[in-house]
Amino acid sequence: MAVKELKTATFQEEVSFYPGTVVVDFWAEWCGPCRMLSPIMDALAEELPDVKVMKCNTDEEMQLAVQFGIDAIPAVLKFENGQLVGRSLGYKNKAEMKAFIIG
Repeated sequence: MAVKELKTATFQEEVSFYPGTVVVDFWAEWCGPCRMLSPIMDALAEELPDVKVMKCNTDEEMQLAVQFGIDAIPAVLKFENGQLVGRSLGYKNKAEMKAFIIG
């Protein structure tokens, strides 16, 4: 499944009401570790078809970043059936990120 951009306006539809696992990568263009994590998230989106992988640009969607207390990036939040169940802060390699998502 391809990675989708998450916007504040689509959060309810894409995350809150989604019946399954959603991971949201909070990132910004200027963030080096975010740019390193991006291709990993793209690869995991393809490898894990049952997981919806989304990216949220914190510079463009500050309301969501504030709502979830994002004060450092990259930050990946995991939701199950619309409920926040996990948070990963900082860069993680592919194996670590996959374990976070499926574990």
